[in-house]
Amino acid sequence: MKRTIIRIDETKCNGCGQCIPECPEGALQIIDGKARLVSDLFCDGLGACIGTCPENAIETEEREAEEYNEEIVMSNIVKKGKNTIKAHLQHLKAHGEEDLFAQAVAYLLKNGITVPKLEEDNCSSGICSGTVTDNVEKKDSQNQMSKNTNIVSELRQWPVQLHLINPNASYFDNSDLLIAADCVPFAYANFHEKFVRAKVVINLCPKLDSGIDRYVNKLAQIFKSKSIKSVTIVRMEVPCCGGTEIIVQKALEQAGVVKMVKVNIISINGEII
Repeated sequence: MKRTIIRIDETKCNGCGQCIPECPEGALQIIDGKARLVSDLFCDGLGACIGTCPENAIETEEREAEEYNEEIVMSNIVKKGKNTIKAHLQHLKAHGEEDLFAQAVAYLLKNGITVPKLEEDNCSSGICSGTVTDNVEKKDSQNQMSKNTNIVSELRQWPVQLHLINPNASYFDNSDLLIAADCVPFAYANFHEKFVRAKVVINLCPKLDSGIDRYVNKLAQIFKSKSIKSVTIVRMEVPCCGGTEIIVQKALEQAGVVKMVKVNIISINGEII
């Protein structure tokens, strides 16, 4: 059957193993110094491992693959203990995989294994706010705005998504560059006033976007051919968003450009950390 599954670029993988804890299903192992997908049966294709790879060696692709089997996965997971079981269940729940979640719980009950209580945010088990659903509580005063307030967009160019941007566009000449992760404008209410004003905007998602190599190449072309005055990154606090900085750093290295980069980190509560 054809389905979404991860692919590892072995030419990029350095065998660091940072992807391993993010795959409670056990689909990844370090073999001969490289991360390898050991079985299609174990990979659910949701890509929890992608944002943790410092080399951007992991991405998802659609190809012929053996059908993911939750029962086989659970038989492997329960051997690893309670924390791994919890991480797997939270992983399924966070991605809305209700059918697989129900199958996993049924397996535990059938085998007399206690179903662990799931937490909203449990970074100690490798599951953080990037993949876990959470309710963000706001005080009433934070949600109230004057009916007479007219918020003006500070956007100066279009498009903004890196896949669509032309690196030769004239608006990059002598510009201050803002590179923002996709979730930031939703989390930070004053995004335009604080970050967008007087900047050229590029947005991307290091976890879900495909073609990270093209991102690096395109940014490198901008850094090399355009006179960029400053680079500002705005990303979320979640671990997968750290890939934004890695992409920018690789692009600067490829372009042979030394540039001070200012990094702003936004919490899921919408505050600058």
